Amino acid sequence: MNKPKVELQVVNISSSQVQAGAYAMLLAEKDGDRQLPIIIGASEAQTIIMELRGITPPRPLTHELFASVIQVLGAKILRILIYRAENGIFYSYIFLSANEKLIRVDSRTSDAIALALHTQAPILIYEDILEAEKLNLKEEKPVSEKDKKQKLKNDPANQMQSIEIMQSSLNKAIANEDYEQAAVLRDMINNFKHLNSID
Repeated sequence: MNKPKVELQVVNISSSQVQAGAYAMLLAEKDGDRQLPIIIGASEAQTIIMELRGITPPRPLTHELFASVIQVLGAKILRILIYRAENGIFYSYIFLSANEKLIRVDSRTSDAIALALHTQAPILIYEDILEAEKLNLKEEKPVSEKDKKQKLKNDPANQMQSIEIMQSSLNKAIANEDYEQAAVLRDMINNFKHLNSID
């Protein structure tokens, strides 16, 4: 049975009001008004924000390494699909094409989305899951896709949120005495501030 699917896009990441140290990634229906929040960890939030902002780290992150390996092996990421939701946890598949075969790989949703953003692959969800898990919003004026992207890019609150997430990861790296990672994060924060002119 070929269930109806809906394409999503990442529109925002913010601190979770429910779980301390976690973040809420907000996905929006590409050609509609429904929105879907997914709770993710700090490092996953940092990775996705870097992809959204076009920040390139000095060395490849895990999802970038995975994308490079896939490419070297002659495969291509076709799409990701959020195929199940249970108790607030979302389950995803990464669909690959290799040697004229379709390959399906199970993945954490945050990893799959980071990979999709990096490779510009579509993010899909089954229609019934989106309908069941969507945010219940009051009637508001529809916001265009262009306006959503512009708000994410230009909203100072979103920019400060991005820095807070990276700063949290920097503090954790220092606490764990992972000074190499701390130096990378420090440089990324400085680069982000410079690109977005945040004091």
